[in-house]
This record gives sequence, C-alpha cells and structure tokens, in this order.
Amino acid sequence: MSRKKLPIGIQTFAKIREEGYYYVDKTPFVAKLAEGGSYYFLSRPRRFGKSLFLDTLAEAFSGTKRLFAGLYLENNWDWDVQHPVVRLSFAAGVLKQPDQLENHIHDALEKNATALQLPLSPRTTDVHLRFDELITRAAETHGQRAVVLVDEYDKPILDNLANPEVALAMREGLRNLYSVIKGRDPDLRFVFLTGVSKFSKVSLFSGLNNLRDITLSRASATICGYTDEDVDTVFAPELEGLDREEIRRWYNGYRWDGPPVYNPFDLLLLFAERKFQPWWFETASPTFLVNWLAERNFVTPQLERMFASEDLLSAFDVDLIRPEALLWQTGYLSIQEIHHTPSGLMYYLGVPNHEVRTALGRALMLFWHPQAAEVLEQGLSLYSWLATGDAPALRDHFVRLFASIPHSWYDTSPMARYEGYYASVFYSHLASLGLAITAEDVSSEGRCDLAVRFGSRVYVFEFKVVDGDAPTGAALAQLKAKDYAAKYRAPGVHVLEIGVEFSKTKRQIVGWEVGG
Repeated sequence: MSRKKLPIGIQTFAKIREEGYYYVDKTPFVAKLAEGGSYYFLSRPRRFGKSLFLDTLAEAFSGTKRLFAGLYLENNWDWDVQHPVVRLSFAAGVLKQPDQLENHIHDALEKNATALQLPLSPRTTDVHLRFDELITRAAETHGQRAVVLVDEYDKPILDNLANPEVALAMREGLRNLYSVIKGRDPDLRFVFLTGVSKFSKVSLFSGLNNLRDITLSRASATICGYTDEDVDTVFAPELEGLDREEIRRWYNGYRWDGPPVYNPFDLLLLFAERKFQPWWFETASPTFLVNWLAERNFVTPQLERMFASEDLLSAFDVDLIRPEALLWQTGYLSIQEIHHTPSGLMYYLGVPNHEVRTALGRALMLFWHPQAAEVLEQGLSLYSWLATGDAPALRDHFVRLFASIPHSWYDTSPMARYEGYYASVFYSHLASLGLAITAEDVSSEGRCDLAVRFGSRVYVFEFKVVDGDAPTGAALAQLKAKDYAAKYRAPGVHVLEIGVEFSKTKRQIVGWEVGG
C-alpha cells in the first residue's frame, strides 16, 4: 500500500479527495443519518473531525458525486437530487461582544445568499428574520428543501465562560438564531449542528423538540475519530517504525457508548513527526479549565474515576456547569464503564489516555505548585526509585515537594486551603511524569486513594490529614484493615502499602509508613 499525504488541519472534503490525502470513509454515517431523520445534534471535543464531517454532508446534499468515487456513498445516495445548503460556522476567531456575534451572522448569511444566488434583505433587518428569509428563498428558488449545517454552534458562548454576563448575552443571540429552525419543516430537508458542549435544549434550543441528540448514540459512536481498524488499514503505510501498543496507550481511549477512538489530530501529527507528544493537548490552553476547577476545590485524583448519569453529562449551561460535564465534553474525561439501571444509563468516567493524563497533570502542577518546573525536573529520579522499591527515597522526595511550597502560597491559592489540595498535588505530580495511576480504586472493602503501577511493582497509597504535628498511623492502619492491596497481589508482583499523613498546621508530610 502506497503512502499518501497526511490531511493535517484540512477540513475540506474536496481537497482531501482531489489531492491524494488519506481519508477514512465516514460516508456510511451520511447515508444512515439522511435515511433515519432530519434534525441532528452532535457534541465532540475540539479537533475531532466535526468540521470535515459537516463538509462531507454539504458535498453529498449538493450532489457532488465525483468526490465520492470508491466510497460507500457512491452507490448509496440519490445523486439526481441536489439540495441548497446553508452553512454557518463559528469556528474561526473569538467573538467578545454581542454586536460582533450579530455582524458575524450577518456576514455568514450574506455569503450563503451569494453562493446560492439569492437576494437578501439589508442588514437593518433582524438576524433571525434574514435567516428565515434565506431558508425560504433557498427552497423556493432551487425547488428542493434546504439543508442547514452549523459548525461549532456553541463557540461564542464557550469563549466567554470566564465572563458570564457576556456568555449569557451570546447565548441569547444564538438562541434567537436557532429558533428560526423550529417550525420550518416544510422547507428543511436536513439540519445538523455540531459543537463541543451540550447546552440544554431549554436554554438554547427552546421548542426545537425534534432535534435528535446523537452524542451518545451507539450507532454514531465512531462518526468522528479513528478506530483501531482505521489505523491498521487506512494508515498501515505510516505504522512502520512505530510501536503499535505505544500508539494505543498514548492516544486511544475516547468512547461514546461504542468502540474507543483516537483523536485524528494526534495520529496525523504522530505520523508526520514520528514521535510521541501531546499534540492535541498542546493546541489549546487549559487555563480556564484549571482555574475553574481550583475555584470549585476540585480534588484532581477524581479525574481517574467519576460517576455521572446521562442527565448530568448534559447539564451544561452558563450558570450551571458541573465538573463531570465540562471535563467530559471538552475531552479531558471519557466514558470507561456504562451501567444499565432501572433509572437509566449510568457512567463511570476517567482520563482517556496517556497523553491527557500526563499533559493535564503537568498543567495542574503549574497551577498547584509555585515551582512546578523545578519539581518536574527533580521528579525524574522517581522512575529509578519506583523501579527498585526505594520507599525512603520516595518519602524524601515528597517531603521536599511539599516543603518547597511557601506558606504564603497557601494563603493566595484557593485550593491550597482545602484538604484535597495535598492529594491533588501528589496525584498531579505523578500524573505529569506519565506514570500508570489508578485513583479511588475500588476493591471489595472500599476504595484506596491511589495506586501506582511501575513494572512489577504496585504502590498502594492512603492519605490522611491530621490536625496536629505528629503522625497517628491511621493511614497505614486503614490500608491494612481494608486490605486494599489484595487485588494487586499476584505471582511476580511486589506490592507496597504506604500510609501518608499531612499536617494541616505544618502543611507538610508528617507520617510515611510502609507495609507490604
């Protein structure tokens, strides 16, 4: 199989098909969606291929048959019918004021009118009236019902979450726009909206009850992203010289009630540069996310295992954001387990892969610790200590870690005033070093705080915060009493139980007991 060009950052279906780029055939989804309904919504994290899929829909409904030669849709589509396509995108740029949003929409409507060779009333007309007019004239002039595609429908809101007043104004402006879609069934053949978040229908799509959310639909689980099969077949020429298991460990693990998938951006950069790096994570700053978590005293070991219902994952709005929903929708958590219960579907979420765990751990350490860069460098010695089971060296390292935090830091950092801060620093430091971590690991007797696997060794940690300056022995005692380490014991596996106690008054580790 010959090598092709890598479609890094390319979101245009025609360019990919005409210029010899790799393409994973997503056209079966186009056929299924068109056959099964008319109004759809899909949420996926950034850089997962949403824009390319929308462009594929646009070319299919426009009847550009030549682009689909050799693909599933070539022989599974009515090419004699061409629909007028109206496309709106909020992907480019950052809109910071409601008037900027209104101008952006006016520009987009005018571009669509020009492309479809339609007249359109002047800008003095309200945005929603012009949008309504565009749909009507598109259907009347072209003799077919129109198709409406909206890319990154929520970005003007997400870009302003740090300023709730502006975010709410953006939400109202978008709700005014999207309300046009309601009741236009006679003139609309197909509607598809994509974005990162799942804003509640009440807040953004009020009355649009026929909008089908396929975010967690099993049939659409792999509509965006690459599967293992895609990697092994379509990208087979790129795999030479790369460790296949490392590719899976670094980048696989995103799930939406179906097989796990890879973020396309990660794999394409890996194939281009031939080295493992957090390519996806580095394309956006998680500053808002980290600050937001800190303000809510979020204990970061929870990232490894969080419980959520389907309703909770969808409970997202400017004035009602749950950590589970924000972390899941932005791609920092993914579905690990699905449970069917009499009350509905329940989910356990966790960090999807090595890239996210390491890069997010590093970003959190930069926030939790004033000398995070120096700590990261000192942590390089942890690998050899973990490999040899040198518990005293580990103890000395973590004592130095917490001793290097100035007392003034506890007064200025919101999270540092809470007990969860100690566990958060401990976890984030280990995660930033790329170690295999399990937090809140469940056993028959309960949950241990943290388990770290390194080669043939497993370290089981229990944390306690004490009021005085002296250790109590309670952390190791609980490890022993509950026998959290039992599930790890196996031939050839060396398990160490470590009870760690932090003093609220000394703001330091005062107890470090080892068993096992």
